Amino acid sequence: MNEFELKYGCNPNQKPAKIYMADGSDLPVTVLNGRPGYINFLDALNSWQLVKELKEVTGIPCAASFKHVSPTSAALGLKLDDRLKKACFVDDVEGLDDSPLACAYARARGTDRLSSYGDFVALSDECDALTAKLIKREVSDGVIAPGYTEEALSILKQKKKGSYNIIQIDPDYVCAPIETKQVFGISFEQGHNNLKINEELFQNIPTRNKTLTPEAKRDLIVALITLKYTQSNSVAYAYDGQAIGVGAGQQSRIHCTRLAGTKADTWFLRMHDKVLNLPFKKGLSRNDKDNVIDAYINKNEEDVCENWEKHFTQRPEPFTKEEMRNYLDSLSGVSLGSDAFFPFGDNIQRAHMSGVSYVAQPGGSIRDDDVIETCDRYDMVMCFTGIRLFHH
Repeated sequence: MNEFELKYGCNPNQKPAKIYMADGSDLPVTVLNGRPGYINFLDALNSWQLVKELKEVTGIPCAASFKHVSPTSAALGLKLDDRLKKACFVDDVEGLDDSPLACAYARARGTDRLSSYGDFVALSDECDALTAKLIKREVSDGVIAPGYTEEALSILKQKKKGSYNIIQIDPDYVCAPIETKQVFGISFEQGHNNLKINEELFQNIPTRNKTLTPEAKRDLIVALITLKYTQSNSVAYAYDGQAIGVGAGQQSRIHCTRLAGTKADTWFLRMHDKVLNLPFKKGLSRNDKDNVIDAYINKNEEDVCENWEKHFTQRPEPFTKEEMRNYLDSLSGVSLGSDAFFPFGDNIQRAHMSGVSYVAQPGGSIRDDDVIETCDRYDMVMCFTGIRLFHH
């Protein structure tokens, strides 16, 4: 099959729509179930590149959650401790530790659950039954993977009344070195971004502190590969093998850093005792819990506590801004990547508020000295990678 007819393009009025191979060859993807749309395929193909590259560099199974052609998170298949399992709503799953792919998905989906609502999932490895069971119980548009076990495929085909989008991609497919697209009838052409992201990028360290731990190198790789497939401008915070805050598509660098930092803060605060021990009513859905937790952390926690009868068995304790700030100030060891240089030290100041200890960015700003000085003030390690990762 060298083309696939889509229901419509980005919007229902944009018809006809299809994907196809310009050279007449067969598509490297097979639709096993459902009818993916235009945006579904944009998410699928971008997210697949991310997990494929991340697996190649780290050797660890990984997963990504995508919405509107940017990742909400990407994660390696590392085991989750009990607090993280509870924060990601997978503490009820038996055998999770036995499936690295399921661990990767649990982390990716559990990072920014509000943004992942209705996501497209990418898996680096053949989807197993446990991973399929986790996907089945979340609100999602589809999944792409290099393969599915018979049991996993049967489970996923039951989702969305049988219409769940399931795509299988040829893991050996390599795209042409030159890529093209059209905008307003005008054709664009460029070389595909084959830039390799690995530890070699972290050799130029202009800060006083030059100690990069193995974990920091791993997390910086996670952040940069995530950014490679995120709509620019973009910044990503990473910790413990996963992207914990992605700020995508902002016009200014500081807004990227603030947006991603707020998401990283929320991720950390979800693991605070006050959040983990919220007295939710039995039977409350995970999606309702997500909304309540977000309000408890980011909106008016006093209002949430005043109107507690709807969601809780008893009135929860308020989570004050001072308590949150003290908790976040105790954090460290977070890694931060940026797809282009930081023009001012204010980005580093904001990053410090979310526990950032390690930074990777291209460098090359006329104010690099100010950015380095700000890093030194907080004893951060910063690498100048010399590479830009814009993606549009």
